Parts: sequence; structure tokens; C-alpha cells
Amino acid sequence: MKTLIIAEKPDMGRNIAAAIDPKAKNHRTYIEGETYIITWAIGHLIGLAEPDAYDDRYKKWNFNDLPIVPEQFKLVPNPRTKDQLKVIAELAKRTGALVNACDAGREGQHIFSLIQRHLKLKHPVKRLWISDLTPETIRRGFAELKDGSEFDNLTRAAKARSEADWLIGMNGSRAFTTKHNELLSVGRVQTPVLALLYDRQKEIEAFTSSKFYEVEAWFEQGETVYRGLWQGDKLTDGEKAAALADKVRGKTGRIESYEVKDTKEYPFKLYDLTLLQREANAKFGFSAKKTLDLAQALYEKHKAISYPRTNSNYVTEQNIPEMHRTLDQLARTDYAPLVQNAERKFVHKNNKAVCNPAKVEDHHAILPTHKMPGALPPDEQKLYDLIVRRFLSHFYPAASYKVHTVVTEAEGERFKSTVKQLLDLGWKVIYADSSKAKEKPAKSRGTKQNQEADDGEEAAEEETSAPFSLDSQQPVHCKDSAAKEKETQPPKAYTEGTLLKAMESAGKQIEDEELRDAMKDSGLGTPATRASVIERLKQVGYVVMQGKRIAMTQKGRTAVELIRGAGVELLTSPEMTGHWERRLNEIARGSASDDTFMQNVKKFAALIVEKVRVQARAAKQAFEGEAAAPAPRRKRAGAAAKSAKEGGSQAATAPGAAKTKRAAAGSRAAATGRQAEPAAAAVSPAPVPRAGGSTGAVTAHAPIGPCPRAGCRGHIIRGRRGYGCSEYKAGCGFVVWKDSFGAALGEADISSLLRHGRTAQMQLQDSQGRAVEGCLVLQDRSTGQLKLEPMKS
Repeated sequence: MKTLIIAEKPDMGRNIAAAIDPKAKNHRTYIEGETYIITWAIGHLIGLAEPDAYDDRYKKWNFNDLPIVPEQFKLVPNPRTKDQLKVIAELAKRTGALVNACDAGREGQHIFSLIQRHLKLKHPVKRLWISDLTPETIRRGFAELKDGSEFDNLTRAAKARSEADWLIGMNGSRAFTTKHNELLSVGRVQTPVLALLYDRQKEIEAFTSSKFYEVEAWFEQGETVYRGLWQGDKLTDGEKAAALADKVRGKTGRIESYEVKDTKEYPFKLYDLTLLQREANAKFGFSAKKTLDLAQALYEKHKAISYPRTNSNYVTEQNIPEMHRTLDQLARTDYAPLVQNAERKFVHKNNKAVCNPAKVEDHHAILPTHKMPGALPPDEQKLYDLIVRRFLSHFYPAASYKVHTVVTEAEGERFKSTVKQLLDLGWKVIYADSSKAKEKPAKSRGTKQNQEADDGEEAAEEETSAPFSLDSQQPVHCKDSAAKEKETQPPKAYTEGTLLKAMESAGKQIEDEELRDAMKDSGLGTPATRASVIERLKQVGYVVMQGKRIAMTQKGRTAVELIRGAGVELLTSPEMTGHWERRLNEIARGSASDDTFMQNVKKFAALIVEKVRVQARAAKQAFEGEAAAPAPRRKRAGAAAKSAKEGGSQAATAPGAAKTKRAAAGSRAAATGRQAEPAAAAVSPAPVPRAGGSTGAVTAHAPIGPCPRAGCRGHIIRGRRGYGCSEYKAGCGFVVWKDSFGAALGEADISSLLRHGRTAQMQLQDSQGRAVEGCLVLQDRSTGQLKLEPMKS
């Protein structure tokens, strides 16, 4: 009998057919040859059943019916793709063996396993496990098919992940939603990620900026000029700083110490998916989901890169010849000038920065394949270029520098300087035409980027390609000096890129790359699913994008506060959720029990319900605010939301839950800071969604802070279109529009304006509509007039 090959998607099935049986006949839903029949899933054909499949009473959301803990989980076909499932069932009857050709990872294994379980297929199974879709790799993969039983542990881990997410998401969402009469999405992964955002937002709001001063001096010795930074206790007195600058200006100094050290900077690590998403977000503003979609297109459609959903930055010995072959192919493309100076000798099995089999599990780092794509759409080309340049950089030598560390004394005052003298660009020549060499996207061996000097004192650091030398025995002259006023800066709001980094390390600020590698097994979500978690937070109205930064809505803030207030801190704990992820990885390796894991999950689901049962109901106003992201569409009564591919997002739409409307945008005048409308328009209350769709008026808003207008005793409150004074009826005209200079201002921004006179750095638009990075400054404390202050370069 023939063998049935089941791929994850139609394109993959067609690629496999073209590689192993090009004469096979295409029957639209499958391709049949003499030996094989190739068909495909269309993503998830099977899912876990909704609660009402176990008992009709679950159609209505009732707190007293919780927790819902099925003894055995039921499977149901996806109604949109049930025809394809029937095709697989019919084809299986004519075949004697199966090949699982779904994606080589936990989720691909799960997709195949669900089909196998639902259709009760008893065929012997082989597993195709490959990292790219070039014909040569596919043919080699079929020559080296693995026994399906080798992946039983991975199947158990995938099943446990799916069922755990259902239990936590379904019970958590129903418990909090029915208790507080507001649709609240809860999940194993999404909730701790939301907590990361909440905690950062609170840090920003609690931050108090303070002024300090730095004293710089410029010294010269012959033709050499260098800058030094005054060493001493932090200066908070401007007059004292100015006096220090005056004290040394024009005076003769001496070199107290002078050290010269040779150092090298090696290429940044090859990409895993998370690192690729982070850099594409920083460089191009791509969302995590967009980067994943582009990478999938480069992998599946163009076969131009290897499997993208990887968590490894390294390759194995078997990949080295393929890397050399790809280098040869790139010599025939626009990358030829860069290939010309590349040297194969740098990429070999003993180079642990590239080849480290111990750090490759399912898939190696993302690499370009030897199949050169034709003309790519612009965004795909940008991502492909990132991957190719990172690949090429490893065929170049390290960049080499001389680091000169100088301590200069003048008039009893000490100044420290660090001059980084470039000797050889090495691999950085790869980025010379894209200014990438100036960026610092990730640390690599041999570098201490952005770190302070070893003694804890800050030095003035400069980089130069010009010769630099000093005679430590000769005096120096202080040609100029200056005191500079600076301000301490609050923590930065998360972007998708920095949030991905935090998810990878379960929220821990880990800068050491080796320690970060060790944390990869216990991060929040997986490389394949982190993008969907971020998208889920947007969809349920917990966060909104403001340029590149992620801002929380009032609903998102309240959700975290309620979950923590109920006493289920574990649900918002990144570290604990990271431990869950590690346990799932241990199950996949066969070193942990899936039964024990699931028993603990069931106990935790029951604990959530009991904690929420005794919690006081939240006031309706607690959820009111800028509904900056649309809520999920309302379904028929009792229908529960489908599971997201990453669990943790099994939210459900409660019966009668109303749609949330977007807050009205501010006036066009607000985009340039002009006060074109009366304050009453800002403070007038927004409609409040009620259960059943009725709408009521906001009765009160929590004050954000006192009104800054001289003599006014009012407080600034949030209204429909802006933030205005509670005394507007008495004539106070202070108002800040929500939509100002292209940014949607949230309460944290207004709080910062009231307390510090300025917002944090953000993406804005100037009066010409051009994108600019900067902050908004409160120009007029009587009217709320704002001005844009671009970030100093």
C-alpha cells in the first residue's frame, strides 16, 4: 500500500511532492504518485471542545458552575476546514503508513497528533524532521526518516500545553468575567506578560526626575585632543559644577594614569526568531507578528531561509558545508562585493560562536539557504537582508581596537577618558553601507557594551579611526571645560522588541548572553507563539500601540490589579510561568511526567476559582477609560472564545457582554498642541458599556493630579476627548487633548506632565506630519498648551 504524507500547509505539501515525486498527479486537495499520497492540514484542523460539549449548562456563564475540569478532553473539527479533514480520513483508508511532515516543532507535532487521535489512525508513523524546504534537504530528510515513537514525549508536552492553557484560560476568564461583570481575558502566558507591562508602567509613573550636572574638560597634548569627564560624587548643585569647570579651564594638568589595551569585537550571534523579531522591530518598526509572517514567507514560499521558529543561535557540524555552499551562491547576487572578501576559514566546527551542537535542540539558527530568491517584496527583502548580513559577518575577522583609558589631573580635580581607536573594521564592514555598525543590537563575546567602567565611575568615551597617543610623562593643557545640566530618565516603556526580550528571560533583566541562553527553556511562551500573545493583548483591549511603544489601557491595568488582588499572584508571575515552560520542555525530553504536571494545573485552576469567589466585585468605573483597542466581537449567548494557538489566551465572551467603543479622537488642532476646543469637550464623560448593550454615563473619574493652573483648586480628570480640570464649569480652561502631536496620550503621560512638566520619550509627529522621537513639554500651565521637544542627538 501507499504511504500517506501529511504536511502542515498546502505549500509545504506541494514542495515535498515536487522534491520526491515530481510526476505525481495534483488532485487539488492531495497529490498522488506511485509510492506516496501527499496531503496537508490547513493549520489546526482539530481543537479542544468548548465547555458546553461536556454539559449544556455551561452554555450560560455561571460562577457556581466553576471550575470546569474535564476528565477526558474532547476534540472537535474546525468547521471551516472540516472538508480537508474528511479528505485525510478517506486517503488514510487507502494507505498503509503515515509520514508526519508537519512543522518540525512542538506545535507541528500537536497538529499531527490531533488528526491522528481524532481519526483514530493506527498506521505506523515516520517523522520528517528538516530545517529548510529546499529540494535537497527534503530528499535527504526522506532518506533519513525517523520513527514516530521517537517524538512521543514531544507529543505529550504539546498535549499538556494545550490542555493546561484550556484549563487556566477557560476557568480564569469565566471566573473573573462573571465576578466583575466585565469581559476579562486570563491566560497562562498572556497574563504574566500583561503583568510585565503593568509593572513597568507603574515604575514610570512613580519615577521622579532629578537634575544633575556633569563637568567635561577638553585636554590637548601636541596634536592630540581628548575629552574627560569629572570624577567625584554626583553633582546636584549647578553653581558648584560651573565653579569646577571654571577652576580647570586654561590650566595645566598631568596624566595620572594611562593604559592601552588591545580588544576585539566579534560578530553578533546568528539569529533565532526572538532576536530577529527584536531587531526588525528596532530597525524597521515591524511587529513581532509581522516579522514572523515575513520569515514564514521566506521559508515556505521562497525557500530562501531555514526554519524560522527556532530558539537557537548556533549550528551543528552538519550545517558547516551547507553554509559554505550558500556563501558560494551569494557570490552570484548583489552581495558579491561582500562575499569577495569573506573567508571560509572563520566558519568551522571549532568556532563555538557559530558551531555549538550542545545549544541546538530541534532546529539550528536561522540561515539563508543556497536557493537565491528572485525579486522580493520590500519588507521581505529587508528581513532577508538582515539574515544574510548576519550570516556573512561570521565569514569575516573580528573588529579590532586599541582602548586608551586616561585619568587626567588638573588643579586637584580628576577627569577620566576612554578613547576607542579603530584598527580594523573586520566584520563591521558588512554594515558600513547601512550604518548598522553603529548599532548595538546584542552583546557578543569580547565586548562590554553600555557598561560602566570597572571601578563604577563613568568615563567620557569616544571612538576614533585616527591615530591616538599620549606621553604620560608630559603635561597637558585644558583648552576648554563646561558644566552640562542633565536629568535622570525614567525606565523606558516596552516596545514589542524589548517586550520579546523580557518574555525570553521571564521578565528578568538579564544582560549576560550565556545566562540568557540558560533561561531560554523557562521563558514566557516559545519563539513560535510570543507574537500571538502580544497580538492577543491588543485584541482584548488590554494594550494599545503608541508609535513603537506599548501602552496599557485602563482595562488592562484593572485586570492585573484584580488578579493580584484575588490572591492568585502565580497567575501574574513571569518567573513561575517560566518554570511551567521549563517543565513542558522537560516533558518533551522525557525527564518529567505530563500526568503530574496536569494534576498540578487542575489544582491551580480550582484555586483560581476559590480565590475569585471571595473577592469583592470591582466598581464599573474601574474599567472605564480609553478603549484604545477594539474588544472581541460579541458571540451568541453562551459561546466561548476559541483557543489561541499559544494558550494562555483562552478568553471567552460572556453572555451579554457589550462591545467596547473606541474613545473619540482629539481634534486636529490637538495634533499640534493648539487649544481649539473648550475644556468642556475634553471633560464631558464618555459612554460606558453596560451588560446587555445599554449605555450609562460616567459618574466619576479618579483624579490624575491637581490642576496646575495658578489659583485653581480642581483636579485633572479623564474625559471623552481629553484630560481637563474638574472645575471647568467654574471657568478653568486647562485641557490636554488625548490626540496630541500624533500620540494617543494615556494617564501615565498626563501624570508625568503634571508632576514633571514633560512626558517620557515617545514617537511623535511634528507640525509637518514628520515622525520624530521626542517628548511633550507643558508650555502653558494655565491652558494645557503643549510643545514638542525633539530628542537631542
